[in-house]
Amino acid sequence: MVVLSQPPALEHCSLIKTCKPTCVFSGIPVIDLRDPEAKTLIVKACEEYGFFKLINHGVPMEFMTRLEAEALSFFNLPQSDKDKATPFGYGSNKIGPNGDVGWIEYLLVNTNPQLTSLKTLSENFCSYAVNDYILAVKRLAFEVVEIMADGLEIEPRNVLSRLLRDEKSDSCFRLNHYPPCPQLQALSGRNLIGFGEHTDPQIISILRSNNTSGLQICLRDRTWVSVPPDQTSFFISVGDALQAGNE
Repeated sequence: MVVLSQPPALEHCSLIKTCKPTCVFSGIPVIDLRDPEAKTLIVKACEEYGFFKLINHGVPMEFMTRLEAEALSFFNLPQSDKDKATPFGYGSNKIGPNGDVGWIEYLLVNTNPQLTSLKTLSENFCSYAVNDYILAVKRLAFEVVEIMADGLEIEPRNVLSRLLRDEKSDSCFRLNHYPPCPQLQALSGRNLIGFGEHTDPQIISILRSNNTSGLQICLRDRTWVSVPPDQTSFFISVGDALQAGNE
C-alpha cells in the first residue's frame, strides 16, 4: 500500500536524485477476477506486461480505507516516535541498481502472525485494521496464483499458493509513504525518485495506492510509463520467482 500526506518532510530530502519524465500509459490490462476468462486474460497480461489491474477482487473497501487512515496517523507522528519502530520494520532506504536515494519512508514486516514484528505493528495500529487487511489480501494472493497456475497448466493448481501459505513463507507487507519535500522547487522542475528502479523477488506483488500518481513500470521496449492510479483496485506485478520458474 502507498500513502501520501502532509507531514514534515524527511531529513534526507536533499539527497534525492532525479529521473526522466514519463507518459501516462492507458494500456494497462484490466481484469475482472470474476470473469470466466480471467485465467486466460491473466496469463496474457503476464506474458505481455508482467503487470495488470485487478477489479472485483473481493477485498472490502472498508479494510483499505481503515488501514490507510491508521497508516497516515503513524507517518504523521514526530520522527523521534517513528524511529522507535525501527526494530519492527520502520525505515527509509536506498534501492535499485543505481543506489537511488528513496524519497520514501516505510513499514516492512513479514506477514507470519507469529512474528514479533507483525504483533508489534498490530499493537501500534488498530489491530483490526492490520489483521483484516492482511488476511483479505493474502486470500486474494492465493486465488490469483491458483488462477495463474490454471492458465499455465501447472499441476497441482495449489503449487504456488502452497508456498505462500507455508508458515515459513517470506511474504511481506509493506506500507510506503512519500512525504512532501520542501526542496522540490530547488530541483528546477526535475522529477523525483520516490522508490528507485527495481524488480521484486517474490512470486507476485499486490499493490494498492490512493489516488496519487507515481507508480511506473518498464515496458518490453525499455520505456518507462506511469500507471494511472486507482484506489479501488489492486495492481498485480509478476515477481522474479514466477518469471524464472516459467522460463
